[in-house]
Amino acid sequence: MEAAVILNRSKGDRGEVAAALSAAGVTATVEAVDGEEIGERVAAAIKAGARLIIVGGGDGSVSAAAQALAGSDVTLGILPLGTLNHLARDLGIPFDLSESAKMIAAGRARQIDVAEVNGRTFVNNVAIGLYPLMVIDREAQQDRLGRSKRLAMLVASMRTLANFHHQRLTLSIDGGEARVDTPLLFVGNNDYQLALPGAGQRDRIDGGCMCAMMMRKKGVPGFLMAVARALLGIPRHDDMVKADGARQIRVDSTRSVIAIAIDGETLELKPPLEFRIRPGALRLIVP
Repeated sequence: MEAAVILNRSKGDRGEVAAALSAAGVTATVEAVDGEEIGERVAAAIKAGARLIIVGGGDGSVSAAAQALAGSDVTLGILPLGTLNHLARDLGIPFDLSESAKMIAAGRARQIDVAEVNGRTFVNNVAIGLYPLMVIDREAQQDRLGRSKRLAMLVASMRTLANFHHQRLTLSIDGGEARVDTPLLFVGNNDYQLALPGAGQRDRIDGGCMCAMMMRKKGVPGFLMAVARALLGIPRHDDMVKADGARQIRVDSTRSVIAIAIDGETLELKPPLEFRIRPGALRLIVP
């Protein structure tokens, strides 16, 4: 089996990746690049005629690859080398490098859905409100102070909650419209579970729909209690609004830009934000 392999150099060792793929029977030259170059390098590999492109990295790397690959008949293989690897987890792709290389060599492909916001592809989810503000603070701490990702996120969470505020948005889901004040709006590629032990996971990624979850306006104590109740599977009607099975979602605001977290990466977009689902748009190797 031949493949083009593109590795996020901050997530893995080029020699180890090459050795694991070779041991599994995959013939490839591993190209190590910075994270922001992955989409460009995947597009170049497609143009060069690659039929299988393997990406090593986290969810951000996979999302960048999906941006270039969605809608094509080129197959994607994932080496989950990031911190969380949400897509790999939901698809049952092994996190061990040698095992994921063997899975790719076995070559079982299926079509999964991706979603878009203003033309930007995502494989997992988009968050608006508190979460992207936390990510921006976390990244600033990592850059300036060299803190670990986990410590920086803990500090960012406390600081963001201390400056707690809501966003006033106009939310339209498949034609229905409402004005909302919310600390957090979440749009997922397919339906996400809320309660433990499967909180934040998806049972399927080929249902052809999105889900939207919006926390109702609350103070900090109320917000934290609402999150706790959701995780325990005992939410109240005034905690959250959840809409499953959505195919089109529109989010508008009076602000000039809206900060979002898209597959863990932060981005600012001009409203309105237009979300759509692309059923079966990505061909991916799975266990």
